[in-house]
Amino acid sequence: MKVKTKQCNSKMCIICGVENPSSLKAPFYEMEDGSVMSTFEFKEFHQSYPERTHGGMITAMLDELGLRSLWPLENTFGVTMEITTKFRKPVPYNVPLKGIGKVISNTSRFVQSEAKILDIDGNVLAQANIKYLKLTTDKIVSNDMDADAHNIFIPDNVKEIN
Repeated sequence: MKVKTKQCNSKMCIICGVENPSSLKAPFYEMEDGSVMSTFEFKEFHQSYPERTHGGMITAMLDELGLRSLWPLENTFGVTMEITTKFRKPVPYNVPLKGIGKVISNTSRFVQSEAKILDIDGNVLAQANIKYLKLTTDKIVSNDMDADAHNIFIPDNVKEIN
């Protein structure tokens, strides 16, 4: 599937933060079908049991995919109100993975998204349904969010994601 555009990263986010040593530093791409995709690898320090990624990290990635799937439709932030994660198979670390997020409902106050993490063969490892309350950034943080959030663009040559 063709990439329409790449989204920006932030400094300290646990998922996309480029200056956070514990972050996945995950890139996010807006796709031609309206979804958002990411290619990434969990690391050994993201584990719960040996060879398995911690469920909290998996859910955090699904949450990020869900909200970012709204951005191609409108430039809106929000906060998670509800998330239901289903763990289908163990999610390994140190292997390439793919994440997909897509909006399934969008109103003036709320957005509902679904997100999935897949292995390289396309098997669904985990998925979530997420509901967000749309808020402007001044209602989310007390300082200048632009100083940290989602304003770092790291160019790459990704044109398609399988």
